[in-house]
Formats: sequence, structure tokens, C-alpha cells
Amino acid sequence: MLNLDERLFLALNFDGGPTWDRIMLLLSGTAMWIPLYALILWLVWRRNGWRGMLLFLVLMAAAVALADMVAGIFKHNGLLGGLLPDLEPRWRPMFTPALEGLDVTPDSLRVLRRLSPEALAAAGYSGEWTVHVPVEAVSGRYGTVSAHAATIVTLALFSARVIRRRWFSIVVASCALVICYSRIYLGKHFPMDLVWGACVGALLGWAACAVYRRLTGREADTHPDPGADGQK
Repeated sequence: MLNLDERLFLALNFDGGPTWDRIMLLLSGTAMWIPLYALILWLVWRRNGWRGMLLFLVLMAAAVALADMVAGIFKHNGLLGGLLPDLEPRWRPMFTPALEGLDVTPDSLRVLRRLSPEALAAAGYSGEWTVHVPVEAVSGRYGTVSAHAATIVTLALFSARVIRRRWFSIVVASCALVICYSRIYLGKHFPMDLVWGACVGALLGWAACAVYRRLTGREADTHPDPGADGQK
């Protein structure tokens, strides 16, 4: 399974040049997605009013925070990072020596990733990496479970289930896929890191939706928005 995961990662990770690097760094960040978050809140307000929107916001913040903490369990960071002290975290692809054919420790590779081309040459390394990593993306140590995947899937599933518009579900699912792929491009996660993160996010997104329906006293599945696709 690990070998297949590594092969799939290498097939998806590539050097797209400075332009692609900048695009993927933006997609992997937060600021670019502020309009999407604003759209989500507006759509929830339009469907369920101010009280519904505020409840949605509280539950979303709690679910996203919990998703991040659960992901941190497997990377030994965050509030819940000490729950599995005997679990060995999985290093990010950018710090996996086997992918580069190097006989060094992950921490040593982490140091090498931060060196300039001149410093690398002086240390006896060519600086030609198998895994493409923009220099701005070199950070952290461990990749499993992906907190990015966990949080964005939580947001995507919860918001799609509450808003219940087909076009929005397609948009938010596409955004989640793009964000997850950006993590592979940047060398931060193997595909399975993202799959496990998505599983965490799906579970918490469904749970948040169930709580939301119970507290608002409405079944989102059986009371579609009159303004949704196909409704007149």
C-alpha cells in the first residue's frame, strides 16, 4: 500500500515552474478562499435567516477546529497531539529520503531542503530533487493525517448539506479537490494522507449537519430550498 501511495504521489507531483508554484501556494492558503466562505454564509442566511446562519457558523467553527485537532493526533501536535504517544508519525513526501534515493535521516533531508543551491553544491549534493517542492512550502515534519483535507471536507460536506443547491455542491466539492491536489503538488502530503483526512472531515461534517438539523428542528433532506435547482 505504501509503495502504491508513493508511486501515485510521484505521478501527481511535478515541477510546473514559478507560475504554477505561486498558483498552488495561493490555492493551499486561506486568503484566496475568503469569498467562498462569505458565499457560504450568505447562502445559509438566505435559506435559514440570521439565527440559522449564526448556529451554522458556531457549529462549523467547532467542527473545523475538531477536524484540525483530530488530524493533529497522528502528527503529535495540537491540543490532542499527545493521545497516541507510541504512534510513529509519517513524514511528509518532501522529507522522505527514499523518494530521493538518499541514505540520510528525514531531519537531515529537512535541513538540505532549506539550503541554497550553492550551499547544497558545497555539501556535495546536486540539488536536483525527485520531489518538487517550492521553497516557500518547506515547513512542518509530518503529513498524516492531512489537516487541510480534514477541515476542507468538513466545510464542504456540512455547507453542501445545509445549502442543498446542486451548483453549490459541485463548486464546493471542486474547491475541496483543488485544495487537496495543491498539497500533493507542494510536496506536503501523500494521497493517502488526504484520503484519511477526508474521512475525518466527512465524519465530522455529517455530525455537524445532524446537530444543525436537530437544533433548527428541520430535516434538510426532506425540505429542499424552494429556490434550489429545479424548484419553481
